[in-house]
Amino acid sequence: MAAAAISAPRTAAALGADLRTGRLDAVELTERTLAAINSHGDKAIFIEVFAARARREAAAAAARLKAGRPLSPLDGVPAAWKDLFDVEGKVTTAGSVVLKSDPSAARDAPLLAAAAAAGLVTIGTTNMTEFAFSGIGLNPHYGTPRNPHDPKVARSPGGSSAGSAVAVAAGLAPVAIGTDTSGSVRVPASFNGVTGYKSSTGRYPMEGVFPLSRTLDSLGPLAHTVEDCVLMDVALRGVLLPEARRRPVADLRLVVPETLVLEGCEPAVLANFEAAIDRLAKAGARVERRAMPVLAAIPELIAKHGHILGAEALHLHQERLRSSDAMRMDRRVVKRLRMVEKMTAVDLTEVLQTRARLVADANAFLGDVIVAFPTTPHVAMPIAPLEADDEVFFRSNALTLRNTMLGNFLDWCGVAMPSGTDADGMPTSILLSATHGRDAAVLSAALATEPIIRSWTR
Repeated sequence: MAAAAISAPRTAAALGADLRTGRLDAVELTERTLAAINSHGDKAIFIEVFAARARREAAAAAARLKAGRPLSPLDGVPAAWKDLFDVEGKVTTAGSVVLKSDPSAARDAPLLAAAAAAGLVTIGTTNMTEFAFSGIGLNPHYGTPRNPHDPKVARSPGGSSAGSAVAVAAGLAPVAIGTDTSGSVRVPASFNGVTGYKSSTGRYPMEGVFPLSRTLDSLGPLAHTVEDCVLMDVALRGVLLPEARRRPVADLRLVVPETLVLEGCEPAVLANFEAAIDRLAKAGARVERRAMPVLAAIPELIAKHGHILGAEALHLHQERLRSSDAMRMDRRVVKRLRMVEKMTAVDLTEVLQTRARLVADANAFLGDVIVAFPTTPHVAMPIAPLEADDEVFFRSNALTLRNTMLGNFLDWCGVAMPSGTDADGMPTSILLSATHGRDAAVLSAALATEPIIRSWTR
């Protein structure tokens, strides 16, 4: 499928700089963005485009910038939003048709309002896995966004923030916001060769965001660079200056776990990861390789007792499963929800109590170091086998989310960055993670390592 996007996609930071200096006009940028979306061959990337709102916000940004009063470094920059965020006057569908008749949102979600207060232009809502309940990114209702890195074979966009990642990778938006409960920012970042920042839970307000698991839900931006993610973090939190700073790589301590996360990785994924770690070590980073039994304990616990995510998703959707709405939902989402029904109160208590212990153990083990491993064990896979066989889909989904879900369970924050490509040109990715609340540390580490990790392009 041919792409008709903004040529040579530019970073949000670069666009913001050009807007502030007058080299670029906010109205012109928005019109180019709307035209690119409209002419793009893949109509499954966006659920809805807000042309009238975007033009109104762009005109206001242009007036501020002309007067020399920008609201932030990203004033006038277009942003797309996963269709979980309330947008005033619009129905939040969460990638589902069963919510289309719900009332329109009375107001913007607080996070979207914060972005508007920083001058970002709301361009539209992006497609996603129904109810955010998969890492693959398929959607039978609105179509599945196509991974732009393979023009011949339709491949998975990753999920659940599928449209957000594809919009950035295809050059249709310089930045997009997603959510991450088991990997839903970092997986699509990996598959589409972009950067994804998953925040610690509680860093941003979750009001006005359709939930999956209130315990595990987090969110963050997808963009072309770590700098863009840092600037979005500043905008979304309404602060003046970023906490993250680029520091010498020689100050960085990295731990590469020898447990679980490297097992069964595709050769290109592993080779690109090891090459990136080798370059970082040669640049002065202190790299340690350690066994981390806590990582293996997590899937064992879930296999025996179930998952918090499933229990909370079932609690949210139980009435839908008992109604005719179940017939209109993605069959794979329905099947996964019904599988949770065998989970007992004793199981949930065991998971919650064991999780608390594992989080404490991981925090004590890691301290202030940064963890590094491949974001996903494989590159984006062809869609056809996933659509044809649900068992293939479920096995692929579990493997896709294997590495990222560890960070959600342990309440880590993390940044996924492109680490190279395989022989077919499909992106691979490296994930840097830190314990809860150390967002500034992991973003700083990503700023420092990004030029070295991405030096394969040169």
